[in-house]
Amino acid sequence: QVQLVESGGGSVQAGGSLRLSCTASRATYSVNCMAWFRRAPGKGREGVAAISTRPSSTYYADSVMGRFTISRDNAENTVYLQMNSLKPEDTSIYYCAADSYSCGGTWYVRPYNDWGQGTQVTVSS
Repeated sequence: QVQLVESGGGSVQAGGSLRLSCTASRATYSVNCMAWFRRAPGKGREGVAAISTRPSSTYYADSVMGRFTISRDNAENTVYLQMNSLKPEDTSIYYCAADSYSCGGTWYVRPYNDWGQGTQVTVSS
């Protein structure tokens, strides 16, 4: 089991940027798929982005394509989500998830072994 701790959330105006970090309690080279999800008030959980090491792949939701970038630093046991051109509809609690299997095309609906506690992102218009 991996403990995940998110950070980097906050409040920003529309058009601004934030970078979220998710640090794992053990080496992420043993964790294949790491992903970001979000949940807005009154809405269901939405997959935002995912990254696999084996094979090396990244995945994005259509709603964030071209604005968000997911990356990972295995030396730091951390996965990042760089969020640019933020919109009010990006306001959510963002959660990090991890699994030992590859993300795959169904990364946004497949089960994950480990979840973080979440970090709030608020975008004002």
